[in-house]
Amino acid sequence: MKPTSPDRIRNVALISHGGAGKTSLAEAMLFDAGAISRLGTVEAGTTALDWDPDEHKRNQSINLAIGSIEHDGVRITIVDTPGYADFQADVVEALAAVDAVIVVVDASAGVEVGTEEVWKLADVRGLPRMIFINKMDRENANYDATLDQLKSRFGPKIAPVYLPIGSADSFRGYVDVIEEHANVYENGTPREVPIPAELEGIEHSRRDALVEAAAEASDELMEKYLEGQTFTDAEIEAALHKGTREGSVVPVFVGSATQNIGVRELITMIAKHVPSPAEVGTRATTDGAQITPDPDGPFVAQVFKASADPFVGRLTYFRVISGSLSGQGHVYNASRKEEERIGNLLSVQGKDTETLSRVGPGDIAAVAKLTSTAAGDTLVTDRAHAVELAPLQFPAPSLQVAIEPESKADLDKLGQALHRLIEEEPAIHIRREDGTGETILTAMGDAHVDVIVDRLKRKFGAAVKTATPRVPYRETIRQAARIDNRYKRQTGGHGQYGHVVIEFAPAEMGTGFEFGNRIVGGVVPKQYIPAVEKGLREAMAEGVLAGYPVVDLSATLVDGSFHPVDSSEMAFKVAASQALKKAFDTASPALLEPILEVDVVVPDEFMGDVMGQITSKRGHVLGMDAADGLQHLKAQVPQAEMFHYATELRSITQGRGRFSWKVDHYAEVPHAIADKVVAEAASNGHGPERGH
Repeated sequence: MKPTSPDRIRNVALISHGGAGKTSLAEAMLFDAGAISRLGTVEAGTTALDWDPDEHKRNQSINLAIGSIEHDGVRITIVDTPGYADFQADVVEALAAVDAVIVVVDASAGVEVGTEEVWKLADVRGLPRMIFINKMDRENANYDATLDQLKSRFGPKIAPVYLPIGSADSFRGYVDVIEEHANVYENGTPREVPIPAELEGIEHSRRDALVEAAAEASDELMEKYLEGQTFTDAEIEAALHKGTREGSVVPVFVGSATQNIGVRELITMIAKHVPSPAEVGTRATTDGAQITPDPDGPFVAQVFKASADPFVGRLTYFRVISGSLSGQGHVYNASRKEEERIGNLLSVQGKDTETLSRVGPGDIAAVAKLTSTAAGDTLVTDRAHAVELAPLQFPAPSLQVAIEPESKADLDKLGQALHRLIEEEPAIHIRREDGTGETILTAMGDAHVDVIVDRLKRKFGAAVKTATPRVPYRETIRQAARIDNRYKRQTGGHGQYGHVVIEFAPAEMGTGFEFGNRIVGGVVPKQYIPAVEKGLREAMAEGVLAGYPVVDLSATLVDGSFHPVDSSEMAFKVAASQALKKAFDTASPALLEPILEVDVVVPDEFMGDVMGQITSKRGHVLGMDAADGLQHLKAQVPQAEMFHYATELRSITQGRGRFSWKVDHYAEVPHAIADKVVAEAASNGHGPERGH
């Protein structure tokens, strides 16, 4: 990658619903521009940008990938993205690095749910868009229906620039609406021909629509349009460029990536109409300052992805916003307030890298072995005047699974493996669940979990198995009880003696445990009172009913006795723990379950099904709000019913629903369910049948 001025750079991301052909399109672009010598295929696992073994295994992209081409003196950097919703975090990362997107749409499938989702992500960043209607050679390809769907979903700014000639087996080229000529492909080579007679009327109407859209982008052209004057091709091109940059026009192109039809033309249009970093202009910092893409200005870059490699180490990808940087120096991470040493700067072409001498505004590059930098961080060289760009906003994961190592050797590796995994997976959470002791992985969906499990084993040597998490129940009492318990044991020589009288009572929800002491007259010596509290706490941690922690309980030591020889701290600990277990026999014990506050967002048409499902899960709907054709439902649902909800919601809403959750409170488990939990615990060696 040669040093290039910002005005000669174009950075684009390919985004779409899964299976629309982004990677095949990127491959054809790299091939046509001479960046690769042969045209690979996704099915054979030979594309330049799907190089990860997990991608070969699944025949789909699961990571963003980067490739660059040169065209007419312009460098175009292409960021290919996953289409499957489970890997949306990589789409968020890619969009932070680019100045425009190419939305790839399957001509045989039309506008799918993933198309709508990535369109919204591009909206969040205000990125200009182009559309490439791909797979025109496929059976059931329907350009007109797809175009109608695009206009219906995204409005009148959709502006066809190319029209297909034929479809499915007969697809062979396109009509250029601007220059009013046709190109057909013969043996992979385009040849200009007259516009087919059957398309002349359609071409005229599409050109009129394009002229109208172009006029919307220019006051001068609007005036000419209203006066009925004819536009020149150059005027339409200029207005198309302005409208694309401002987002008021979304040009639509057609082709087939696998047949390499329309790809060269798309490259030309990207070079012409995608805004350069110089045109994009300033970028705002978190404190409202504006950064200009000046090669001589202060160096500012944003990290958009970090990956962990067992051989290379951490590889950190960044986009330069301002200034220039050479390798073998230092940068300051303004987001984390830490210094980082920079080694070689690297350009990236799929899995291959090449050392760079210098990077400047608009460049997308990578560096190895940064120690603490993560996606979204801002890197600067002037620590005294450090600025910070807005962090990336990743989707919240919602599918929970329990993971555990397959062997002792895997256990030894797992902690470090999870730490490395978190570096490259910003859309996962990992925590240890109190009460069950399980390690809980929260991911985007089933496919995301499968990839993570494979990656832990392949990259970090830690094999794990997954299971539905156990519910982190809690135990408590509902009534007060006064327990008089004497622990006495004679074993020859010194015995064990501890006698306590403890008043137990339910405490206010959320208070945990309160210990009180009303001993008078020294009936229990002061040195043994801490042992009483410790015995209670240890017994509470073990649980009584089913082995779950006891909560919301007050215990007051009110009386007892001791033996001058046989009493000990251990004896009073045992006496107290036995007293707690006896209290559960008489104080109306209860099993508590976590109740989640759930926020569900779905299109209107799925609301009935979603509400019915929430109700079937013992859920309680708290309220609903409607906005922009979406329903926002708030409910409280037992966590026990929600472990598979991410998959279920995706199924009943055709992938259009999303939800988030948090633990709100604990509530008593219905008797039938509680009895089942207690019985299951007893069969596993926990609870009252342990002989307490």
